[in-house]
Amino acid sequence: MEKRAQLNLQQFEQRLRTLWSLGSNIVLAWAPASKAIKLLVIPHYALKPLSTDQLDGGIDSKSSPYGAINTLISGRRELGSEALDQLGSQLSAEAITIDLPFELTGSCAETAQIEQLVKRFSISFSANRAVFLLDIVGFGLLSPFDQVVQLNSLAFSLNSANAKMLDQYIELDFARSTIGDGFYVWNRDSGLNASINLFHFMNIALAENAIAQQKGKPGSVPVLRASFNVGRCYEYHQAEGLAPTERDFIVGDVTIELARMIDAAKPGQILVGDFLADFESSPSNVINDSDQATGAVNFLAYAQHSLGRLSGLVLSGEQISGIRCYLTGEPQGDGSFLNRKLTIVDKHRQTHSAFNAKVNIYRHQHSPILLGIQDKDL
Repeated sequence: MEKRAQLNLQQFEQRLRTLWSLGSNIVLAWAPASKAIKLLVIPHYALKPLSTDQLDGGIDSKSSPYGAINTLISGRRELGSEALDQLGSQLSAEAITIDLPFELTGSCAETAQIEQLVKRFSISFSANRAVFLLDIVGFGLLSPFDQVVQLNSLAFSLNSANAKMLDQYIELDFARSTIGDGFYVWNRDSGLNASINLFHFMNIALAENAIAQQKGKPGSVPVLRASFNVGRCYEYHQAEGLAPTERDFIVGDVTIELARMIDAAKPGQILVGDFLADFESSPSNVINDSDQATGAVNFLAYAQHSLGRLSGLVLSGEQISGIRCYLTGEPQGDGSFLNRKLTIVDKHRQTHSAFNAKVNIYRHQHSPILLGIQDKDL
């Protein structure tokens, strides 16, 4: 029965591909019907001129002129049949019904499959997406052969870090997109815990890279600099042949901030953006269960608090005994430190705020792995 349902969903995907029409349309929403699925399909260029006035049927339009649209393409795309028809009426688009040779069960697995398929043929928005950027220092000065060697080394560090986190039963549905001399990396899962997991993932990948530098031949392993931030972005799938690829791509405020930060970063430095993220949609078991927005300083405190989940993790054959992550700053008389906020002026004379981060990974019988640069070296 399950195989037959998968086969039928493959047929449904073929219909989606036809409606997508080589990328000229996007699938905005769907609704289950009796032995059918109703779809709302609009031209991709129709999204931009839509105003919040056209989407006043209970759709939230806060925070920006695109607030209603962003709400519409956030989260799940499943609507009730009447809600889908109402939205179609507001957008002057008639719902399309695709008949199915089987009844929808409404199971979580089936709904998740349909959601995943629909989003491949659409655009998604996230208001609080955690993303980090790893950049290879001096990439443009390398020969093409050395460039591909170092990119492969960086990809291995990411894959190895992911495998180690899975060994610790830390779920991470990570995606990456190349920028030529590095990768944007993000967690497809959202919320505070998912964002903290991504921060740990970045640090384990940097540690894997540091170990590879000690063992590898000169020039085969990249020198990295990193930036981490949480912010708004759009996720989409590029066309590959006659269908959208299954790989995700992102663009938005968060990627722009990361790129501006990385331009100012020194080799080996880790920068954390001065973000303020609303994680109210996080699961109930997150560390901070309040509805208040979380800033970078508190985020690092939560990350440090959660490091117990990495106990038992093995790096280069040696089990780690402790990890400390913190933002640097000037020492105070009582032994504490201020968090120094850095101001970055980019090539467009726009200013961006960030913090310098340090991560120290201690192992039982090996020297510690010290990531980032000290405050005095800024």
